[in-house]
Amino acid sequence: MGLMGYYIIGGLVMLVSMYVSNKLKSKFKHYSKIHLRNGMSGAEIAQKMLEDNGITDVKIISVKGQLTDHYNPANKTVNLSDVVYSQRNAAAAAVAAHEVGHAIQHATAYSWLGMRSKLVPVVSIASRFSQWVIIGGITLAATTQFGNTLLLIGILMYATGTLFSFITLPVEYDASNRALAWLEGNNMLTREEHEGAKDALKWAARTYLVAAVGSLATLLYFLSIYLGRRD
Repeated sequence: MGLMGYYIIGGLVMLVSMYVSNKLKSKFKHYSKIHLRNGMSGAEIAQKMLEDNGITDVKIISVKGQLTDHYNPANKTVNLSDVVYSQRNAAAAAVAAHEVGHAIQHATAYSWLGMRSKLVPVVSIASRFSQWVIIGGITLAATTQFGNTLLLIGILMYATGTLFSFITLPVEYDASNRALAWLEGNNMLTREEHEGAKDALKWAARTYLVAAVGSLATLLYFLSIYLGRRD
């Protein structure tokens, strides 16, 4: 039942993730039809927010793909997908302001962002191997003590990814709060536009929440297997 339970949990998490992801895409498609009255593009929104916060060393660049927007603290760039960079709607404004929110976090040494950045090298390695180590541990635990040790090592590796997922939550929610506060405080959007931006960011945040909860559920399941085998 060890691996079977893992596949069941993984399947459930995948279904919920697909639902939230599809909902997010539909929301952004809907709010992409709400054109900004101020006529500003996502790139222009991002540039103004940077300037208003006194940040002059961050570049805004356009990247390929959909929902590929991100802030890169290594080279201080706000990376906006093609549609967000050039379009002039509520969805583009929300995403652009959110990514600048991360740039502001970086500029102000936001503690949660610093913690997440420090975990990136560890998580990048652990996430690639943890599940294989766990599967190997479960397979071998039935016959050798080494299997239990291997399982525990895999669980500890997987736990770093779970920790990373939960540290990501305040980082993402804070960036959205900064974005919405700036958009509203500077009267960048009409009431309808602001509500659209708020709703879009709410669904974007839920993708991170689902990932964190799913990772925790899987971690607890693996831990229960390990504790059960010890008994």
